[in-house]
Amino acid sequence: MRVDTHWTAKRAEKMTERDWRILREDFGISYRGSRVPRPMRSWAESGLGADLLRNVDRAGYRKPTPIQMAAVPLGLQRRDVIGVAQTGSGKTDAFVLPMLAYISRMPPPTSYGEADEGPYALVLAPTRELAQQIERETVKLAACLGIRVVSIVGGKSDGQSTIQKQASMLERGCEVIVATPGRLLDCLESRYAVLNRCSYVVLDEVDRMIDMGFEPQVVGVLDAMPSSHLKPENADEELDEARTYRTTHMFSATMPPAVERLARKYLRNPVVVTVGSAGKAADLVTQSVVMVKVQEKMPRLKRILADLGKDRTAIVFCNTKNAVEKLAHDVENAGLCRVTAMHGGKSQDERKASLDGFRNGRFDVLVATDLAARGIDVPEVAHVINYEMPSSIYLYTHRIGRTGRAGKKGLSTSFLTLENTDIFFDLKQMLAQSNSPVPPELARHEASPCHQILFAQ
Repeated sequence: MRVDTHWTAKRAEKMTERDWRILREDFGISYRGSRVPRPMRSWAESGLGADLLRNVDRAGYRKPTPIQMAAVPLGLQRRDVIGVAQTGSGKTDAFVLPMLAYISRMPPPTSYGEADEGPYALVLAPTRELAQQIERETVKLAACLGIRVVSIVGGKSDGQSTIQKQASMLERGCEVIVATPGRLLDCLESRYAVLNRCSYVVLDEVDRMIDMGFEPQVVGVLDAMPSSHLKPENADEELDEARTYRTTHMFSATMPPAVERLARKYLRNPVVVTVGSAGKAADLVTQSVVMVKVQEKMPRLKRILADLGKDRTAIVFCNTKNAVEKLAHDVENAGLCRVTAMHGGKSQDERKASLDGFRNGRFDVLVATDLAARGIDVPEVAHVINYEMPSSIYLYTHRIGRTGRAGKKGLSTSFLTLENTDIFFDLKQMLAQSNSPVPPELARHEASPCHQILFAQ
């Protein structure tokens, strides 16, 4: 009896359709769309240039993550992409690498007039912190390529308006802009920035941009680009080789209707890549949900923090800045750990100091609002605690996604009260799907799926 060799032992050209199907199943990759290229199995098979591969190696990225395996080949083919993947899955490099590969083939601006046409590529992100994180990652992977990156985000520094400094950098020319939608739209309306030449667009964490109310600004930015760069809506129509067509990528942890609406308007025949389940918590996060009374929260939190251990960190989430300040004060007074607070009421410098202190180990615990739930990359967070539950399962997913990143296991603990019934239905479903324990009080509550199904009968 002949035994088939496993796909990991085969060269790419020897792979059968069955091998590719098993590979996709192994990594939880699924596609929706036509003419989809094979996923790459390794960086060596990626088709990236030697300089980019050298930068990937220097960054210590030994193997591509599933979203990178699927999305990088699509990006290299200039396909429009909707990437739906779990938080902490490596989405940033999934779009940065093909974007840099595209730009590296384009001629650099040789005169002020060419620079004045704007960048080749644009990345939009919901928060200042995420935009700056993407900027750092892009600069790292673009080393020695001569590609200039400018971030356009809100805030003030050194007594001078940041927008003026950013305008000065834009005047000198750049190949990539990484921006928050509101600030970039301000720059476009003030004519500090133009996007006449922009032909590679990425909307990162687009679901969060919608949640934060930035849909009008996102639309304003996209409408500021030449509509002549859009690809034909008919996928079979031949492309004019003399023209420049726009490539648009959307990356998101969830796929709500507003995101689908944007995709229908601005993407052309996109390939939808899903890794895992949309809106699913990272597999490496062990979820614990505890039904409590409000007065029981602080004693339970103290026990958790007392057991945190040396050189381990935690993020504690509250829903309002006042709650964050009070809880941080109470935790500090308890003397259990070194704590810092972060919320939208803090200045940019204060938020940066808190985040830097948490990253470098000066603080063990970060108490934060949802400002910190998205777009902040802090490695090796051991525990996420939802001291106050968020209002939606989307926010819950993104909060607990701050742990269990980069292949490391994490733990989340959520304090659930009878005031949180809006999230009961979705929370029970998520816990069941991830084989996590469901508190008996949640399972029996009238807002639970079982109760709703019973009454439907």
